[in-house]
Amino acid sequence: MGAPPRLTRPAVAPALGLSAALLLAASGPSALGAQANYTVSGNCRDARPHGAYEVHMPDGRLRVAGAFNQGKRIGTFLFWSATGVRLALLPFDDDAMNGTVALWYAAAPAKGEPLRKLEATYIGGRPANARSWYPDGRLRAEFRYDNDALVEARAWNAKGGTMSDAEARSLAARDLLADEKFYDTLLAIVRDNPPACATQGGKS
Repeated sequence: MGAPPRLTRPAVAPALGLSAALLLAASGPSALGAQANYTVSGNCRDARPHGAYEVHMPDGRLRVAGAFNQGKRIGTFLFWSATGVRLALLPFDDDAMNGTVALWYAAAPAKGEPLRKLEATYIGGRPANARSWYPDGRLRAEFRYDNDALVEARAWNAKGGTMSDAEARSLAARDLLADEKFYDTLLAIVRDNPPACATQGGKS
């Protein structure tokens, strides 16, 4: 057998490993769409975002919480839906995805924590491994990557049946594209709502 195929990605936000299609469908425009009345809090240094950063809904609820270091995203960025449900945790190191990503379903739970959707490990912006679940808590898929190559894929359908290797790999490719669209939507909130560095005179 030849070398595993390399991942191909459109030029959007840093890629994540598993599908966010169900999350996108559940969220819809009201949860992820443009919001003209955000309130942004954050400091700047040398005219670049630096330090703690938050985006709030008009009613005061958090939409995004994270931090910058001289204009680059660092540490944990947390995202909530417009209805207040925690959606995603994205870890950054020097503006690259690095650490354990977490994703939750957007539908508000009757009680307790939101339902987990995805956990994935990223190293230097590249996926290393990922695991996803169905809304009822059953395991959906497990993928493992090596230098942008998908080297192992296991997946189960909605009825609990095991997918073939070809089906699992096909799912991984579809998931990758869906994830990138979803995360680009989230990260667009940050890109479109930076701290007002110009009005701060470039200093924190």
